Amino acid sequence: MSARLLLAASFFLATGATAASAEQTSGLDIGRHDSSAPISVSSDNMSADMQTKIVTYTGNVIITQADFKLRADKVNVHIVNGKASVIDGAGNVLFTSTSGNASGDTGVYDLNTKNITLDGKVVLTKEKNVMRGTHLVMNMDTGLASLTAKGMAGGRVQGLFTPPPKGQTKSQTTSKSPPK
Repeated sequence: MSARLLLAASFFLATGATAASAEQTSGLDIGRHDSSAPISVSSDNMSADMQTKIVTYTGNVIITQADFKLRADKVNVHIVNGKASVIDGAGNVLFTSTSGNASGDTGVYDLNTKNITLDGKVVLTKEKNVMRGTHLVMNMDTGLASLTAKGMAGGRVQGLFTPPPKGQTKSQTTSKSPPK
């Protein structure tokens, strides 16, 4: 393994990802999430179709569950047996957790499988680290994620990882202690 490839692999591992050419599968350190917590929805407008059992929220939609937040221009909540089953969003979809953000053109939160899927121009950010692709699947219970880049220029996932400043470890960059 070349020094450059070894260095790139260590950046992936330091940020919770593994190196692969067109697909990333890893824990993105999205933290433990209480997927059984209540889901709060707010928006500018709401309409419901009693036949299809789909509630549509439009205009600055914000969905919150515990410490996770999903924003979009438009969101449909699909009701099955009187409970929300699938939440799908379109337009400026942004998923936010305490450790980072994920954005895409469209997004789906399947409450049965606990998966969030983002498609389109997908961008993951954590501090100064950035990953780009076209299809992301994250499991809210396990914290595992897969990012692919089918249809993207070169068909490869792209990442930019910023190492800690020279002479500092990761713990020193997150909690600076006063000089002695």
